[in-house]
Amino acid sequence: MSTEQTAIKATYFSIIGNTSLAIIKGLAGFFGNSYALIADAIESTTDIFASFLVLFGIKYSNKPADKNHPYGHGRAEPLITFLVVGFLITSATIIAYESIINIGTPHDLPKPWTLLVLGAIIIWKEYSFRIVMKRSIETNSSSLRADAWHHRSDAITSVAAFLGISIALILGNGYESADDWAALFASGFILYNSYLIFRPALGEIMDEHLYDDLIEQIRIVSLTVEGIIDTEKCFIRKAGMQYHVDLHATVDSSVTVREGHDLAHKLKDTLREEIPELGHVIIHVEPND
Repeated sequence: MSTEQTAIKATYFSIIGNTSLAIIKGLAGFFGNSYALIADAIESTTDIFASFLVLFGIKYSNKPADKNHPYGHGRAEPLITFLVVGFLITSATIIAYESIINIGTPHDLPKPWTLLVLGAIIIWKEYSFRIVMKRSIETNSSSLRADAWHHRSDAITSVAAFLGISIALILGNGYESADDWAALFASGFILYNSYLIFRPALGEIMDEHLYDDLIEQIRIVSLTVEGIIDTEKCFIRKAGMQYHVDLHATVDSSVTVREGHDLAHKLKDTLREEIPELGHVIIHVEPND
């Protein structure tokens, strides 16, 4: 299965899961007198739209290079990540606003059975986070990583809701707003996670130096090519699920232009064979003197 197919499959997993949970949470929150669960449902609803954005971003960023986009369309993926972060911030703001209103509004205690619903949701969302995060690592997808953190944020808000409802039920009358406070706390955590998702995507857009491990791997593989004496500068920039490389390779100064050209091609082919996630590889040949 290709990296694109793996990422798309993981995104469909998120869409189906979030749709089911949004319905379950909304119904449980309404009939169970829990705004924390309703807040959870709001976040899951925004997650559905965010996952559709991720799906679009993955498909678009994997379009082949063309005349107007010689390096491909990979930069669309971090842009989609920014939009996903916008959805997260919007949902956090709505949850915080509604929580503050509900804190000052008298209402009934949540129903005890809502804890069972939340317990199942927490387990499922943490499992979903691990599945999607694994796929994001396999595919080098920043937008899929953002989607994974949506699941983790959802799990955290559910934990907060679980604690808030538990406090309200244990302490009884006078503590009905405990789950509203829990929802307010969860909104702050969502905003914090929004930053954690936004920062790497910004680094990707700005070609920030973040790939020391990959550079070391490139240097090691390069030295296995006969005729390559050493490597010098190595610059990497990420676009979508691929890494584009500019590498300076040192060869014997006595080789002809043709021999140097052939060595550069041999090195490029070897790197792309040994490290499949590499996209464009540009080799600059340096004489060893």
